[in-house]
Amino acid sequence: MSATPPARRLRLGLPRRMFSQVLLMQVAIAAGVAVLATGLFLAPLGDQLDDQAMRRALAIAQTTAQQPGLADEVRDTPPSPEGPVQREAERIRKATRAEYVVVMDWRGVRWSHTDREQIGGTVSTDPGQALAGKEVMEIDSGTLGRSARGKVPLRDSDGTVVGAVSVGIAYDSVRARLIHAIPGLLAYAGGALAVGALAAWLISRRVQRQTRDLAFSDIAALLSEREAMLHGIREGVVALDRTGRIRLVNDEAQRLLGLGQVVVGRSPDEALGAGRTADVLAGRVTGTDLLTVRGQRVLVANRMPTDDGGAVATLRDRTELEQLGRELDSTRGLIDALRAQDHEHANRMHTLLGLLELEMYDDAVEFVGEVVGDHRATAEQVTERIEDPLLAALLVGKATVAAERGVALWVSDRTRLPDRLVDPQGLVTVVGNLVDNALDAVAGKPHARVEVELRAEGRKVTLRVRDTGPGIPPEHRELIFTTGWSTKKPPAHRERGIGLSLVRRLAERQGGSATVGEAHGGGAEFTVVLPEALAEPGPEPAALTVPSAPQTSEEES
Repeated sequence: MSATPPARRLRLGLPRRMFSQVLLMQVAIAAGVAVLATGLFLAPLGDQLDDQAMRRALAIAQTTAQQPGLADEVRDTPPSPEGPVQREAERIRKATRAEYVVVMDWRGVRWSHTDREQIGGTVSTDPGQALAGKEVMEIDSGTLGRSARGKVPLRDSDGTVVGAVSVGIAYDSVRARLIHAIPGLLAYAGGALAVGALAAWLISRRVQRQTRDLAFSDIAALLSEREAMLHGIREGVVALDRTGRIRLVNDEAQRLLGLGQVVVGRSPDEALGAGRTADVLAGRVTGTDLLTVRGQRVLVANRMPTDDGGAVATLRDRTELEQLGRELDSTRGLIDALRAQDHEHANRMHTLLGLLELEMYDDAVEFVGEVVGDHRATAEQVTERIEDPLLAALLVGKATVAAERGVALWVSDRTRLPDRLVDPQGLVTVVGNLVDNALDAVAGKPHARVEVELRAEGRKVTLRVRDTGPGIPPEHRELIFTTGWSTKKPPAHRERGIGLSLVRRLAERQGGSATVGEAHGGGAEFTVVLPEALAEPGPEPAALTVPSAPQTSEEES
């Protein structure tokens, strides 16, 4: 390859930079406006000057025709260069600086003229209209050249037309006045152009700073890239202007927040409704990696202010990670329950082995019966009051974990729940979160107790979870349902402050509610009402209508 750089070609046309293009266009516009304004002013100026000259000539002619005795002198004296008519006409011409003042009789014969040799001759232009009694204004050519003329009839004392008066204003003087006005007009136009060019330069400099001296093609490319990037990334982006109104929402943000394009121009409160998500987007809640719940999604939000006073908020979907964290918690709970059962089973086996070695066979039989009866009683107590298998299994497992932590987990005697749950997983989530929070609240306290009550009325299910812990202060009873609020240290795999928020949202999604108050005897009592948690009862099976012999239940046997 040759080391010699290629010769640069001379580029013609508009410059690339926006600053230069804007300045050039604005200067061109200012120059065009100045030229147009000057032309629009000069175009009627010539006609105005012509009209003024003709009216001035007509006024001089009218004044001359009104001179006393002039009509009698035209009628009674012959035309003469030294006659009274010539003297009067010349006096008026010099006084008014007219080009000529011609007085004629009814035949068109001159009685006065600037050129005395023309006196007694016939006028060169047709005086018919003036002799007919009409006043005339015109621009015409005669023996003295082109002029602006005014002609009026000359009447005697009886009103009879005896002649006419014609006065001319040199047309060159009209043109001279027009030409004389042009430099002033051009000076004004040049001043206006200079001011316009200065304003254009200042505006272009501001545009240059705001666009960072980019070319139009660069800006168009950036906009295309921005659109492709914003709508292609798997992260929600919401941009707000300086007034706090939404000006951009990408596809992922619309999906995560459940919004549409109609939210552009509205505030977060108007688009999302009151809540933590709107507070985070509006900047009323500050911090990094802020947790918020929108519908069934757990989102992580970050908000960054921009130079123009607005802000850009990014949203990441943490729902799957949060679900994995809760599944991990459930797995750990199961492992803890199995470990507790294993530990308890080992102790019981050691006790049984000791009784057998001591040949206390009756005591060994009684001990095994008590152990089996306790486990069976706990399971039967739950299953005969809670018919849904998922929920019953959850409470049996939680009872084992609670026993290891020194907490008594009871299912209230008033609990009755049929196996007709519309959303068993949702209710398992609600019960699991509330029981876990209750166990954490009473762990390590003497006589720790947690009570669970589930009651069905028609399709409505009411859940109450009571504990003997320290309770919730009144000022915190609404705050604890806020996403991200917690008094516990977060685990390594996820954030705290999600459980109670999900409980309330699951309840509200079914048209219900989740509240907290003070339990009887101290502690906290959480109440969740789900109006449509149960399905309508189906028809009874036909086989049940046939009488059959009574059977002994397993419990009775």
